[in-house]
Amino acid sequence: MNARIRRIGFALLSLFLVLAGQLTYLQIVEADDLARKDPARAILKTYAEARGPILTAEGEVVARSVPTGDEFRFRRLYPLHSLFGHVSGRFSLSGEPTGVEAVYNSALAGTREDLRYRSLGDLLIGKEHTGTVVLSIRADAQRAARDALAGRRGSVVALDPKTGEVLALYSEPSYDPEPLSDHDAGAARRAFDTFNSDPANPMLPRAWREVYAPGSTFKIVTAASAIEQGVADPERDFPVLTELELPLTDRVLRNFGGSRCGGTLAESFRRSCNTTFGQLGLDLGEKLITTLDAFGIGEDVPLDLLPAPVASLGPEPGTFKAEQPTFAFAGIGQGDVAVTPLQMALVTSAIANDGVIMAPHVVQEIRDVDGVVVDRMGPEAWRRAVSSATAATVRDLMVSVVASGTGTRAQISGVTVAGKTGTAQAPGGPPHTWFVAFAPAEDPQVAIAVLVERGGDPAAGAGDDATGGRVAAPVAKAVMEVLLKPPTPAAGAEGASGGSGDDG
Repeated sequence: MNARIRRIGFALLSLFLVLAGQLTYLQIVEADDLARKDPARAILKTYAEARGPILTAEGEVVARSVPTGDEFRFRRLYPLHSLFGHVSGRFSLSGEPTGVEAVYNSALAGTREDLRYRSLGDLLIGKEHTGTVVLSIRADAQRAARDALAGRRGSVVALDPKTGEVLALYSEPSYDPEPLSDHDAGAARRAFDTFNSDPANPMLPRAWREVYAPGSTFKIVTAASAIEQGVADPERDFPVLTELELPLTDRVLRNFGGSRCGGTLAESFRRSCNTTFGQLGLDLGEKLITTLDAFGIGEDVPLDLLPAPVASLGPEPGTFKAEQPTFAFAGIGQGDVAVTPLQMALVTSAIANDGVIMAPHVVQEIRDVDGVVVDRMGPEAWRRAVSSATAATVRDLMVSVVASGTGTRAQISGVTVAGKTGTAQAPGGPPHTWFVAFAPAEDPQVAIAVLVERGGDPAAGAGDDATGGRVAAPVAKAVMEVLLKPPTPAAGAEGASGGSGDDG
């Protein structure tokens, strides 16, 4: 009798182990294939399981899941609402995920290999295995960008030029993704339709999905190209002019406000002299395109967000002979040149980082449910734009702009700031205003690009008379002042992890 009981016990144990093994195999090995075969079931499964949080660099909660009691079990909440709307993206029944929610979905859902069940015991007790995604972006910098823009349409992009970490990434207007996560499909759809029909297009992440003429901020690229290609050095003299005659046409290129300027390249850069840089565009010709390629203009920028960045634009290769005036306008950041604010932040970071552009990324690290770091995004060089010697020369030119040129409103007490202003003519209205900078110039910790569309509110003294130094430089200053100070950890941020929780 005892032998029979033992045989039955062994048989039952074997069956149990087989079932447990099959369950483990389906949940770990075959999970992705099963999801692809039945997407509807995969969506329901995803919404019925906990999802890890997204945190700022200081530990503030950007996104988290809370239990609901309905068939989906968990709802996604976004406590910082529109402050991080474009970065977090949305996780919604009303459309595909976007932003960090899309790119790092496997980490947040806990389906990455390094986050899945690590033992049979974890599986049997149903231990949560979601991941926590920690951003490199600081909430205090986001707030500074939002407050400095003060409701004006525009974008702020700030990077650590040495690592590629994105420190601030804000576009105005933004949107709150939380209404889109409503489990009432009708309510979620109405929220989406409201955002989508808004003429201001708040769901458009202007910082990396819209291109603009960069105006005189692009003179950084033109100057770098001239120095790198041996066409000019800071002491080369240029004619003092009010306008430059353009070849193959009866048109001219004028200085801003009809001013008369020229002299050395260094003086022309400090005063943002169009005639000098238009001439450099002509002198460089096809060599300018070589430098644009080196800076990544026209290439896909490897940012870890969806939708991905749009490519910036420049003159087409092989067109100089027939389109010489186009190259003169390209030299001052007009004509065929159109860039994202992200691209101009990368251009600026190249000068700050000895000529090397680091691959930008918004996520700093991923932690498991116990708060252990399982993946950290280290620095990775994307491309070399110019030599370190050229970068150092252009840095000195940029320092002079803030010290005594068009960018004095970006001065920070006790800090050497290197910058460049830009005022870009735009069809249909007042110009766009730009400012790019990095600081401290001797040991850069932050590189920034600021765009204020149409110069902001005409009632505030902008409009047709707006300039980058007047409108955009103070925005950059406000954000840099925050980023040059250590962040304050959020309350309870130490070791924050996990996915679900109450909505306290």
